[in-house]
Amino acid sequence: MSETIVIVGAGQAGGRAAQALRAAGFAGRVVLIGQEKYPPYERPPLSKELVVTDAGLEKARLHDPAWYEQNKIELRLGAPAEAIDRAGKRVKAGGEWLAYDKLLLATGARVRKLPIPGADLPGVFYLREFDDTLAIRARLAPGTRAVVIGGGFIGLETAASAVKRGATVTVLEAADRLMGRAVAPEIGAWFADLHRKKGVDVRLGARIKAIEGAGKAERVALEGEAIPADIVVIGIGIVPNVEIAAVAGLEVGNGIVVDEFGRTSDPAIWAAGDCALQPNAFLGKQVRLESYQNAQDQGMAVARNMIGEPKAYEDSLWVWSDQHDVNLQMTGAPEGYDSLVWRGDRASGAFMAFYMKAGRIVAVNTVNMGREMKPAQRLLQSKKIFDPAQLADPNVRLLKLGKDP
Repeated sequence: MSETIVIVGAGQAGGRAAQALRAAGFAGRVVLIGQEKYPPYERPPLSKELVVTDAGLEKARLHDPAWYEQNKIELRLGAPAEAIDRAGKRVKAGGEWLAYDKLLLATGARVRKLPIPGADLPGVFYLREFDDTLAIRARLAPGTRAVVIGGGFIGLETAASAVKRGATVTVLEAADRLMGRAVAPEIGAWFADLHRKKGVDVRLGARIKAIEGAGKAERVALEGEAIPADIVVIGIGIVPNVEIAAVAGLEVGNGIVVDEFGRTSDPAIWAAGDCALQPNAFLGKQVRLESYQNAQDQGMAVARNMIGEPKAYEDSLWVWSDQHDVNLQMTGAPEGYDSLVWRGDRASGAFMAFYMKAGRIVAVNTVNMGREMKPAQRLLQSKKIFDPAQLADPNVRLLKLGKDP
């Protein structure tokens, strides 16, 4: 009798997992359950290309809809999973119980809500799904006054996209720097200058009291002033969707706890993507990673582990962000560094930053130097001690530094 694998979550991780199952030769039944009405798609374009242009979801989807039928993958869309019966090995979705032999939870995450008065007024948006992008895009036009709350990747990418559509944009960030969890203060300051040069009013240390208006968002009230707004977009992070796992009795924390193979505390259930709290050997601790690359790679790796000889998965800790046609790439763990080594000229708009700790590289940023990321990753993963002068010297090739003497 052939096995049935049910995947809960039809996003990047779930969609790529289904693809990997078929690519690895799994001939059993595959059921892909999604909360949204759309087949799996990539989320990075939601705050960039799909806001700037009038392109449709075909620009972001993983596969043409016919691909799922051709590969005998059953799509159950618009039917969020409601419960897991571990003893009976079945999952409830859309009011129907589906039996499984193995279950993959790729439940992803949801937006973190801003707990202030007026955050639920019409004209206030969060950006997580394609329908959010459509709603935001429809309200951005030349002269539109847009206020973006949150100076992380989503907020800044949305701000840059809104500028390209002709909007007047203000970014409000509660911290004293942009992208504070991801990059050094110097990098955050460089991007603050970039946004200001593009016409964005960047406010750091913003103390937001409320979103106000007569039946719709009309202004954002700060301490001492109010900023007019035709649209407000909030981007202050995401929260992992662990509730269905927790109610089922699986071990959860800041995510669904998995081992290095992606298996949960139930041997018949795995998890991958934004919802998974996974061990990371480089960091020496459990982490939950919110990145396109991890969702894709872990989803595929865990799917293969479900049907074959398990192989430990470890994410490369690589993420990127595009803002105002500037490409920022990051790898490693930027916390706990003791110095920065710069490579290239920051004034030119193309440079790198090596985060150093006791002579070793613990993280790297590239700005408009994406080709250097791969060799930089190899240097980081080697855990060797490097001469800062050589790292900083553009005449010394990183590929050469990475080779053993």
